[in-house]
Amino acid sequence: MPENTANSDANTAIIAALNDRARRRLDHCRWILTQGVLACDPITVAELLIAVEDFDGFTPDNDPYAEHDFGAIELSGDTFFWKIDYYDLDLQMHSPDPSDPTITARVLTVMLAEEY
Repeated sequence: MPENTANSDANTAIIAALNDRARRRLDHCRWILTQGVLACDPITVAELLIAVEDFDGFTPDNDPYAEHDFGAIELSGDTFFWKIDYYDLDLQMHSPDPSDPTITARVLTVMLAEEY
């Protein structure tokens, strides 16, 4: 395997692990709930947040880059998406290296699919 591919695969595995930790609220990550999510009843919101934390349905179709940064959840007759984005620590621009948690702020947004 060429060195660049090995480094890329290693970075992808690190990013996926950091995203899993962030999604499970084990690590620093900002969570944003959209207006559509906040308009749902509180029980649905609680169930949704647990479903996001527990999500493990990653496939090549929904996770083509193997970063564990997106998921879709069916709950109470609605489809919800969650997405992790990578920013610099000041939240001004994209992180130059999402595999480095010392320079990356993760933001997880939970939304109704129709808000995407």
